[in-house]
Amino acid sequence: MSSDVRLASPQGKWILLTTVLGSSMAMVDSTVVNVALPRIGRDFGADLAALQWTANAYMLTLAGLILLGGSLGDRYGRRKVFVLGVIWFAAASLLCGLAPNVGVLVAARALQGIGGALLTPGSLALIQASFHPDDRARAVGLWSGFGGIGAAIGPFLGGWLVDGPGWRWVFLINVPLALACVPIAVRHVPESADGRKHGSFDVLGAALGAVALALVTYALIEARNGSLVVALTAVAGVAAGIAFVYVEKRRPDPMMPPGIFASRQFTAVNLVTLCVYAAFGGFFFLTALQLQVVAGYSALQAGTALLPTTALMLLFSARSGELAQRIGPRIPLTVGPLLCAAAMLLMLRVGQDASYLADVLPALLVMGTGMVTLVAPLTATVLASVDTARAGLASGINNAAARAAGLIAVAALPLLAGMGPEAYRSAGAFDHAFDRAMLWCAGVLVVGSVLAYATVRRPAPDCRRPECLTHGSITAPPLEPQVGKGRLEAE
Repeated sequence: MSSDVRLASPQGKWILLTTVLGSSMAMVDSTVVNVALPRIGRDFGADLAALQWTANAYMLTLAGLILLGGSLGDRYGRRKVFVLGVIWFAAASLLCGLAPNVGVLVAARALQGIGGALLTPGSLALIQASFHPDDRARAVGLWSGFGGIGAAIGPFLGGWLVDGPGWRWVFLINVPLALACVPIAVRHVPESADGRKHGSFDVLGAALGAVALALVTYALIEARNGSLVVALTAVAGVAAGIAFVYVEKRRPDPMMPPGIFASRQFTAVNLVTLCVYAAFGGFFFLTALQLQVVAGYSALQAGTALLPTTALMLLFSARSGELAQRIGPRIPLTVGPLLCAAAMLLMLRVGQDASYLADVLPALLVMGTGMVTLVAPLTATVLASVDTARAGLASGINNAAARAAGLIAVAALPLLAGMGPEAYRSAGAFDHAFDRAMLWCAGVLVVGSVLAYATVRRPAPDCRRPECLTHGSITAPPLEPQVGKGRLEAE
């Protein structure tokens, strides 16, 4: 396995370009689709549940399979699995762009999530496996910075495409990115894999986890119908979740080893993660609709309006991580969710004919400040709460938990807020339900803050600082592979 490529070399630059292109496909896609939802619903005559599934189908397969995707790369070759993920993602994106109805679009979004689960962990793993140890941290920093730029421009790009050539280009734009990425990867990126002996894949665990999420999501989205099928689906989802825990406890090589939760700090921070990213997922899903349906913004205006949050993360998350190193994570993880909760309350001012400068921008600036305060310390604390050899596994679990929390929030919030199937077609009805949803999000964030204050403690002084602190994603925390003795190590 090659791990001596220098960043300044031509090959090093090609590797960085490849990984940025690949990860940007998945990252931008996760931020642009929300802006396109009102236009998709209008074109297909779809109800709110269909829009929820359009957002959630992708997150469902991504959250359920991201740990398995990383393991596939470790065993069969990280470049090979990364390239497969890019091709898969592009093919699914093409299907999304050509979808004749909302059912095909939702199915294609689920296929996109599978591709994302293959390429998302692979992009960073290739950097960790390919670059010389002296250049690795800088390479990861550049990858993170460019990723943050991609996350920041995603809503703007999505709005421009929706108002210009049409919402289908939100997906079709991934095809030329893949056509550029794959040849570069094949020609310039060295193959790497973990040469140690592996046990069998935890396919059953991955399947049970994905099925549990799918059934619970279905039950929440369709719960307003109150049918026997929905009730049985909810029970089956809970049963699948219990079966997942049972299987993971008894497998010799589980996807999610229960022993890692013996660390009270790791468990506590993941509970905080569930609260925080549930609120984030619900906020960004509903705010993109609120700005267009109620405030009367175009898709481009709505996408541009959301720029301050990711811009603040991109500019200041590294400094936030450094501050948490000095003062410990407890204060940032307590104060950050409270700031985000305050932002949710400020969003109550955003109604019909809302002023961007007076109503929208203050809420988004407070939201961005809260995210800056907590995201980097949260990731650092997750990695510092377990042994270094398990850092990659800990990061993967935390990333999957964040995505699952967002998935459940998008499914549950419209139900909790009383949004009917046609709510997004009525400015008045949606506005009232949006206010209730923001109160729910604020409440969940306060719970996360209390949990952090009560349970999070300063990590041991010899815990390593994670290399990936500046990743500007708004849908999940940074994902860091395992590193040991200069190379990736699989659990």
